[in-house]
Amino acid sequence: MSKILVIDDQKSIRNTLKEILEYENNEVTLAENGPEGLELFDQEKFDIILCDIKMPDMDGIEVLQKIMEKGIDTPVIMISGHGNIDTAVDAIKKGAYDFIEKPLDLNRLLVTIRNAVERKDLVTETKVLRRKVSKTLDMIGESPAIMVVKEMIEKVAPTDARVLITGSNGTGKELVARWLHEKSNRAEQPFIEVNCAAIPSELIESELFGHEKGAFTSAIKQRKGKFEQAHGGTIFLDEIGDMSLSAQAKVLRALQENVISRVGSDKDIKVDVRVLAATNKNLQEEIKAGHFREDLYHRLSVILIHVPPLRERKEDIPLLTSHFSHIISEELGMPLREFDDTAITALQEISWTGNIREFRNVIERLIILCNDTITAKEVKAYAAPVW
Repeated sequence: MSKILVIDDQKSIRNTLKEILEYENNEVTLAENGPEGLELFDQEKFDIILCDIKMPDMDGIEVLQKIMEKGIDTPVIMISGHGNIDTAVDAIKKGAYDFIEKPLDLNRLLVTIRNAVERKDLVTETKVLRRKVSKTLDMIGESPAIMVVKEMIEKVAPTDARVLITGSNGTGKELVARWLHEKSNRAEQPFIEVNCAAIPSELIESELFGHEKGAFTSAIKQRKGKFEQAHGGTIFLDEIGDMSLSAQAKVLRALQENVISRVGSDKDIKVDVRVLAATNKNLQEEIKAGHFREDLYHRLSVILIHVPPLRERKEDIPLLTSHFSHIISEELGMPLREFDDTAITALQEISWTGNIREFRNVIERLIILCNDTITAKEVKAYAAPVW
């Protein structure tokens, strides 16, 4: 059921629309002029507004403009018996969802209302998703260790310098890479992530650089690689220490010459990408062992950012606890749990080998299994791994 506001100076039109729309299981509120409609709009939330154009005192276009100025995503459908193409175009330009002439085609009106409701739901869902994404991208912490990382991001992000991000599993290396992209001049362009450890060595070159049809048995059509997909933006090579030596050679060429070639092709393709890389390995040791190219290391490590493990920033645990508990409670649709001082102390005493990833999982576990207030007793009961 949708809540619909009808603004029209003709009583017969208002009543007819009310009867039809209520028959279709909508809740309808009527206003006989623009000022009354705006007053109702300020008092209640509506899913759709139907607004006549020709009205005394305040015409529908003025009503539309005042609604648009409020910045609320409520679709407005303009209706008029004196309409023409110029009027319709003017209404759409000023933010109307659609324009329908009188006498009203009821089938078209109902279809337009349904489409407008679906659009409003989609806009709302998109905003919710964006809020969730922005929350997950928050870099929480005020400890000296994490402040160093934040300051590095602020300095380095606006440049095109390549960055090598190091740190243990679960520390948030991907988050650093995303912030480097979001704060860069390439923020509106693609951010393409490649988990080098998750791709079989025989497919990594095809994944990164693409392939031509027939280049190998399963290459049934031409395919763009990640470097081409990231053109103009940023490519993030996660776990680059697991990349094969042959793929490393091609990445080195891409960094040196800004060109790549697809598997099965001799044609060079120019690419403009910023390269960020991350690893949980000691690449200096990998170089000594012959597993990683030293020249590629120097190309990648123009800037080095080390993400500290959670054990080096335990003073951030109260902030992290509050942050994750709010997000998780909202995601699960559960009441917000309170962590008392003993619980926070108990969380700070844990050796977080899985770092932020493990910490978040534990907070989620505690929220699901515990009651309103979480104490040290619950932390000790549920935070330790069960073997």
